[in-house]
Amino acid sequence: MNLRQRRVPQVFGFGRRSSSSSSRSFKSIDPSSVTHGIHVFQCPDAVGILAKLSDCIASRGGNILGADVFVPENKSVFYSRSEFIFDPVKWPRLQMDEDFLRISRMFDATRSVVRVPKLDPKFKIAVLASKQEHCLIDLLHSWQDGRLPVDITRVISNHDRFPNTHVIRFLERNGIPYHYLHTTNENKREDEILDLVQNTDFLVLARYMQLISSKFSAEI
Repeated sequence: MNLRQRRVPQVFGFGRRSSSSSSRSFKSIDPSSVTHGIHVFQCPDAVGILAKLSDCIASRGGNILGADVFVPENKSVFYSRSEFIFDPVKWPRLQMDEDFLRISRMFDATRSVVRVPKLDPKFKIAVLASKQEHCLIDLLHSWQDGRLPVDITRVISNHDRFPNTHVIRFLERNGIPYHYLHTTNENKREDEILDLVQNTDFLVLARYMQLISSKFSAEI
């Protein structure tokens, strides 16, 4: 599918708004209280969507760090992902939900999801990995550094890693279980994988070099 991207300039720092009222709001923000939020939006394409989303954030004293907007070339659908900062004292979490819900109803959105990693419960993820582990290592280090705010419940692999390897030592230090499931063309161990990933929000494929059946995908 060909996508047409609407480029949105990134804004960093405080007070970079033309509105004097918005500027006053940013000057009063205590940098130590700034919190990051992410909003994902999908609705039928229309005039003024981005303006409404931006105004929603700015009117509550927030500031957009970056926004990605896509509209399929032959389909009238609007997609956006906005990352912003705000003061949770001035914009309480429940009020934020109400504000974005109002815009969602205004544009008949099919998807409107807002996440505040610092305040919201962390997503639980399980990771599928094969022998090549650079993607797995990058994911683990991002999680360790706090750049990936999730709970990793377990790592599942069709490759048997030895006890004294870097990955296994890392997992043991952080209390993350490692499950080795030998797979063949006749048996991908999908039922066992499904049992292991119960009560998780997402299953992440970190360069998992195995074909997954449509039945497995439907049951995840």
